[in-house]
Amino acid sequence: MNVAGEADMKRIGVLSDTHIPKKGKVLPKAIIEGLQDVELIVHAGDINKDYVIYELQEIAPVEAVAGNTDDDYMEGLFGRKKVIDIEGYKIGLIHGDGGSGSTLDRVKKAFVHERVSCVVFGHSHIPYCEVIDGILYFNPGSPTDKRRQKLFSYGILRLTKTGIEGEIKYF
Repeated sequence: MNVAGEADMKRIGVLSDTHIPKKGKVLPKAIIEGLQDVELIVHAGDINKDYVIYELQEIAPVEAVAGNTDDDYMEGLFGRKKVIDIEGYKIGLIHGDGGSGSTLDRVKKAFVHERVSCVVFGHSHIPYCEVIDGILYFNPGSPTDKRRQKLFSYGILRLTKTGIEGEIKYF
């Protein structure tokens, strides 16, 4: 994909699986610093406490969905699945937990009848950034619970005039 000039880009911060306060009391400093120049933050669930969203809103507007460890209150605030439209790009947002198959299989099925450019998901805590059949599938991993990963992570999506690209940021 061609990358447009900096002025043509919209940067979106991407988080999932923060699990606060169980896996960390606050958002890591690397997240607060790394998201300073984004125009929007999306969170793909397992937020756990609403104050995480309020802290993120001090940086940029936030779109989120609830994950399987979020309570009914969080699910009521955000729902479990949504499509957001950003400058003509439709981005599917879902946690990715559920029935049979892999997390990737589930998120692909969740948006099979919707014309999305990108699907942001979480649940596995495994960073993932791949275009399949013209759709970018993007999992930022976790900034607080790396499980079997070597490093914690979050993501940045860049929307340009020619497409969407994703970058996993490790720390």
